[in-house]
Amino acid sequence: MSSSSNKIALFIDGANLYATAKTLGFDIDYKRLLQEFQSRGTLLRAFYYTAVVEDQEHSSIRPLIDWLDYNGYTVVTKATKEFIDASGRRKLKGNMDVELAVDAMELAEHIDQMVLFSGDGDFRFLVEAVQRRGVRVTVISTISTQPPMIADELRRQADAFIDLVELQSKLGRDPSDRPAPRESAHHTPPFLQRATVAPGGGDDDFDNRDLLRPQ
Repeated sequence: MSSSSNKIALFIDGANLYATAKTLGFDIDYKRLLQEFQSRGTLLRAFYYTAVVEDQEHSSIRPLIDWLDYNGYTVVTKATKEFIDASGRRKLKGNMDVELAVDAMELAEHIDQMVLFSGDGDFRFLVEAVQRRGVRVTVISTISTQPPMIADELRRQADAFIDLVELQSKLGRDPSDRPAPRESAHHTPPFLQRATVAPGGGDDDFDNRDLLRPQ
């Protein structure tokens, strides 16, 4: 199949991709990401999924969402839900698995390749269902960390696996483009502090704030 006839759709689990890139020590340049996959075929859609904290007057992720929305991405968001965990801590939950799965199944008959940016093992069943419709599925995450950021069952189900570290030179943002921090970490408001996402995890729970920072 020539690259021009290879119809591609990207499905980006926003929080998962952010956690993976952060663990590997670089930031994603979303303009370069789009260009990279446009060069690999006909890019029909680039979906980006993230939860947002709606009760925050100034969301740290809003500039990124707005930029993506105006620059070729289909952004899918929903509000987080607050709950108290077993230890009594306030947490926020924002699971986008269903939205991603529905969009993938609806688009499956129109594409040749699905590219999933996530290590969440819950997507194994989605990958298998999409494959039954004749779509080749590439999963992008990393096994370069200890433990790996991708669930083993998802990696084995995919037709192809690409370690994100191998794409750093193509998708990484130049460190010189990163704005200097305005204040030290211990002065960062709690809702902007991001908890660590468990490798390959799929519960999408947040400690105060588990969202992407603006690019």
